Amino acid sequence: MVLIATKLVVRVANPEQRDSYLIRSLIEEAINSSQLEGASTTRQVAKEMLRQGRRPRDKSETMIFNNFQAMRSISERVGEPLTPEAILKLHSVLTRDTLDDPTAAGRLRRADEHIDIVDHRDRRVLHVPPHADELPARLERLCDVANARDTDPFVPPIIRAILLHFALAHDHPFVDGNGRVARALFYWSALSQGYWLLEFVSISSILKKAPAQYARAYLFTETDESDVTYFLIHQLETIVAAMDGLHAYLRRKAGETKVVEAILQSSARLRERLNHRQLALLRHALRHPKSAYTIEGHRQNHAVVYQTARSDLLQLVELGLLSKRKAGQAFLFEAPADLNHRLEEAESNLQWSSARFDPLTGAELES
Repeated sequence: MVLIATKLVVRVANPEQRDSYLIRSLIEEAINSSQLEGASTTRQVAKEMLRQGRRPRDKSETMIFNNFQAMRSISERVGEPLTPEAILKLHSVLTRDTLDDPTAAGRLRRADEHIDIVDHRDRRVLHVPPHADELPARLERLCDVANARDTDPFVPPIIRAILLHFALAHDHPFVDGNGRVARALFYWSALSQGYWLLEFVSISSILKKAPAQYARAYLFTETDESDVTYFLIHQLETIVAAMDGLHAYLRRKAGETKVVEAILQSSARLRERLNHRQLALLRHALRHPKSAYTIEGHRQNHAVVYQTARSDLLQLVELGLLSKRKAGQAFLFEAPADLNHRLEEAESNLQWSSARFDPLTGAELES
């Protein structure tokens, strides 16, 4: 088990792959967390939107786009104290342009905005959140607990993160978006307390597979004199399942890498010419013929500046491994269906080019 965990950490910590793994996990969490709250866009469409950097077209896509931006902002705020103002700002980012009442973004619900949690099948009231007048003080206390470190009795950091998740959802301080805020705060707390590997997993992808169990974890706590053990166990099992999913994903990526490396093995000059970002794109393109890429999407996937992403893609066009066409205000870079053949051609062209010039002086050789 220790050996497996060590290999997992090494793969994720590899600087050439870390950024792409991180972006992948942020995209997965943004999509699944939003779908838990009713977003109806398919995963494929949502992933293309985020990877290509295009603006959302409807409410569902906006929910996912907002969630992605919020998750990225959390990564930047790790280690900072949690404040009510930070939670309100997080809610504003998560719900921007998605609420029936736009003024509800980034503020607590008012007394005239009463909310009951009901069973949609029989309209039975399952939970009545605290009155709006109590919310400012409760939010302050929640932040005090989140920021406390040396407490008696000791609270394990991961338990503190789960309790923060539960408490925010239990209080339901907003007219909408409470679940998304609660799950985002779990990540902030866990990452701030050293659980850095959780940045690479999506807990919402596990919760979405069994949303009824997620709801029951809340309900059992509510009906058993606020015994939060039910929710703690459910969330710990969710984390374990998410980590197992990361293991499986990394094993699959390792297998895919071997396939691409086998294709490139006979293309020594091409392999030397390409960087790890370009190789990652080719791996994806070999699995998804005719895929389209954008400069902004490539930039976000690898956390590089625009000019670096642009150079990566233009070089692949120059080598004949991608085609370029204008689409609106941006360029689309498309992978050809015969990419395997193009790789062979590119290697031949590089061999011919190197044969035409002296490797020491760079002078053109006579025919």
